[in-house]
Order: sequence, then C-alpha cells, then structure tokens
Amino acid sequence: MTQTLTTSRLTLRPLAPRDEDAATAFYMSERSAMTGGHLPRPAAWRAFAAMLGHWQMRGFGLWAVTRKGDDTAIGMVGPYFPAGWPETEIGWVLFDGAEGHGYAFEAAQAAMADARTRLGWTDIVHYIRAGNDRSIRLAERMGARLDPDAPRPEGSSGPALVYRQPGGAP
Repeated sequence: MTQTLTTSRLTLRPLAPRDEDAATAFYMSERSAMTGGHLPRPAAWRAFAAMLGHWQMRGFGLWAVTRKGDDTAIGMVGPYFPAGWPETEIGWVLFDGAEGHGYAFEAAQAAMADARTRLGWTDIVHYIRAGNDRSIRLAERMGARLDPDAPRPEGSSGPALVYRQPGGAP
C-alpha cells in the first residue's frame, strides 16, 4: 500500500523517479552542504537513488513534499533508518525557494505522528550537522532537545548533533 500523508497545505508522497531533477539540483547546490551535499551531478544522482532505494528496502523513507494541488517536489521529509544509523530519524530538507513558509515544521510533524502510529517508533531523533542553525531551531521548535551522549551515525558527512524527541530513550 502506498502511504501518502496530507496536512492543511501539503501532500507527502513516496519519492518517485519524477523527483530526480528537483532532488539532484538540491544535492548539487550549496544549500545541501549541511546534509552531505554540494555534489557533482553523478554523485547527486546516486544520493537521490539511495533515497528511492530506502523506500524499496525499508518500506518507508523520506517523502516528496508538495503543495496541495501541485505535484512538484519542494523538499523531502520523513522517516529514515539506513544501515549505520544507530537510531530512527525523522529528517528534512527543503529545496530552493521553499524555506520560510513553515513547510518543514508542518511536514515533519506529520511524519513524526505517522512514524509513531504506523511504524511504531517510540524513539525519534534528528541528526543535524553542527552549524546548521535553521535545522537546530526547527528541531527545538518541534520539542527535541540536544542529546550529547547519543551515538552518532556511521559515516556521516560531518560532526552530527543528535536532537531527541520527548518520549524516547534517555
């Protein structure tokens, strides 16, 4: 069953090949430097392919975030748990021009609620690269607090901070 979520302004749907151009443009841009990006096109394509593969291998993953009535992806938000991740994460990225409208907050709240109910997740973290102040503020706005003793993902692309949602492991 294909899982789609809706909020008052957004539709979150599984990533699809039609999202390739928007996602690879993000991974190639300077904006993606805090998420392991700013990659040449071949590596950006592989990063997007890994997100598609996550859906195939895990049955869930980051959704393409679209505005209702427009199927163009403006970002990716959702549950993420690849090999090497010590804990279940809700992650987010917004593409150029989509920041500043509250979309990440709205989509991440929906993704967390779905992960708790549909996936049964009790522990949810957000891995955020040190210096990514906008993502840190978003995690804190959603109720997460820095957990300095939490394990970090293997092979992460920089010093990851771990922000933990209430109700999870100590």
